[in-house]
Amino acid sequence: MFNHYNRDQIRIAWNKFLNEEPLEECTIRKEILDSWIRSKNYGVNWEYIEKKVLDKKELSRRIYFHKDMVDIALSVMETIYDTVKHSGFLVVLTDEEGYVLKIIGDEDIFTQAQAQENILIEGANRSEKYIGTNGIGISICKDIPIQVWADEHYYKPHRNWACSAAPIHDLKGNIIGCLNLSGPWDKAHPHSLGMVVAGVKAIEKQMQIQNAYHQIQVYNNQLNSIINSIPYGTICFNHDGIITQINNLAISIFHLKNEKIIGEDIDEIFKYNKKILDLKSINSNIYDKELMIETKSKNVRCSVSITIVKDSNGNKNGFVLTIKENKFVHKLINKMTTSFAEYSFDDIMGNSQVMKQTKRLARIASESDSTVLLLGESGTGKELFAQSIHNNSARSQNPFIALNCGALPRSLIESELFGYEGGAFTGAKKEGRPGKFELANGGTIFLDEIGDLPLDIQVTLLRVLQNREVTRIGGTKNIKINVRVIAATNKNLEELIKNKMFREDLYYRLNVLSINIPPLRKRGEDIKHLANFFLSKYNQKLMKQIMGFEEEVYKIFLSYNWPGNVRELENVVERAVNIADHNLITIYDLPIKLQKNFKELNPVQNKNQIISDLDNQNIKSFNLKELEMQAIIGALKKHNGNVKKASEELGIGRRTIYRKFNEYNIDYTLYRTN
Repeated sequence: MFNHYNRDQIRIAWNKFLNEEPLEECTIRKEILDSWIRSKNYGVNWEYIEKKVLDKKELSRRIYFHKDMVDIALSVMETIYDTVKHSGFLVVLTDEEGYVLKIIGDEDIFTQAQAQENILIEGANRSEKYIGTNGIGISICKDIPIQVWADEHYYKPHRNWACSAAPIHDLKGNIIGCLNLSGPWDKAHPHSLGMVVAGVKAIEKQMQIQNAYHQIQVYNNQLNSIINSIPYGTICFNHDGIITQINNLAISIFHLKNEKIIGEDIDEIFKYNKKILDLKSINSNIYDKELMIETKSKNVRCSVSITIVKDSNGNKNGFVLTIKENKFVHKLINKMTTSFAEYSFDDIMGNSQVMKQTKRLARIASESDSTVLLLGESGTGKELFAQSIHNNSARSQNPFIALNCGALPRSLIESELFGYEGGAFTGAKKEGRPGKFELANGGTIFLDEIGDLPLDIQVTLLRVLQNREVTRIGGTKNIKINVRVIAATNKNLEELIKNKMFREDLYYRLNVLSINIPPLRKRGEDIKHLANFFLSKYNQKLMKQIMGFEEEVYKIFLSYNWPGNVRELENVVERAVNIADHNLITIYDLPIKLQKNFKELNPVQNKNQIISDLDNQNIKSFNLKELEMQAIIGALKKHNGNVKKASEELGIGRRTIYRKFNEYNIDYTLYRTN
């Protein structure tokens, strides 16, 4: 306890300090002396300080900025005040700069002239810079709890007070405020500081708890946002099967808006075939199992996946169930399968009259929902037209499913088209599998090579087209579908009907809007445009810079029959881009059968062309040897010094051309540009 003797000793030390006399260390605490020195250096007047306080607006701003600390500290301050009530003490809270934010104490103390004179009021600044040595100032400056007693204060009106102060820290250890207990000097007790320190620890602990709770709320909000952003139903449940979270989409899928879900057993809310999948007994993650799930409000056929949640020790403590309603799965097929409808009418090259008419009919078909039959040779672009019709139709945002009827084994066609139920045949998945018609629901199914479909499957297909519903293999339930059918074939279906290989009734069901796609040989004016398009495509793909085609190449293209149609033309151009080693594609970059076709059509054209290109010189001025030499030089220039190609163009053997090099002193390497 401090007493009058202590006070006398401090006064003696103070006078020596004012007179700048040496002080004995035992007469004054080091923390106090250091604070006196700082206060003097700050220029604090120890006898009179003008009262300055924050205006209401700035005080309110500072209180709001420290709202979390203030809200927590007020309850602690009330507890401390209950201990010292009616004893003349004030409980004070400041911010990190020493500004008083809140004071709790006896009402008469607030109004005392002494409190006003001491500037111990809300909005006042209690830092050393403003008020000199005091508990709050030292506590904030040195980051320590301290009790300053009577004459230890720098400012004279403070010397009838004792104050016990301790700094308040945030989670990172930064000072954000100070808690202080001030009262008459003769009533101060060392335990007062202990009470303040305990109060600060309580404030900091509560702030930690509040922050942890806030973080939990943030994490929960983030988790809820994540769960609700997942584009399919999501349900979380613990190892006992109790539902802990469910997203809005799952509630919507099963019509559970007014049901109590959280905290309920998952098997009580959802009914399903546990022979296919038992949600509570999963030992490994499950992906895309088809399941019929029933609730009081709705039955839903869906695809489910389950992810096991484990604790830090690897023990199973929960599950995340994701649910994709089948109609939603079907919409995703566009993005997840190779049947994605990629092309539009803008991608169909051709300005010939016959192609303009074909595209016009296809556009008309796209505006209807009737069945379309595409007829044409292989390579004419039947699937390109099918995709364009789909993408220009009202079904463009829904699935486009393509199936080549001639590419599948007989045993697989029916299950691929119509699906199957679990256990329908040996090797069938126990949860079953939807067929292409189900997957295409709402969109378009493209049946390519329909002429290759077995007769018994044609019967089932006819029934599907008539009734607009499918029955899975091994199933009894009819599944309604809404599908637009586009079929295609390169065969003569009427001839197949005569030969009893295609059903006449199915033909008439399919042949509502028939479109004949012309072969390339009947689109001569489109060939040059298509060739240039493919050249640009493969220049980019193969990182080449070939500028174009020699005129002879275009002539070959126009004279060739193109049995493989556009697909064959594309392959020829891709090959030429791969092997060409100069700026233009020549006849020597084409397949042998096209080269032979060209030579048969015009056997003397090559030599005549060379003679006409002799560097624009007058042929009449040369004798025969000079003409021969210039022909060789012209061929070398044309082929960048390639001896083989020059000799082939001149129609002479390689041994002959080398002999001519020696005879005319020609260095063929001079004509190589790279």
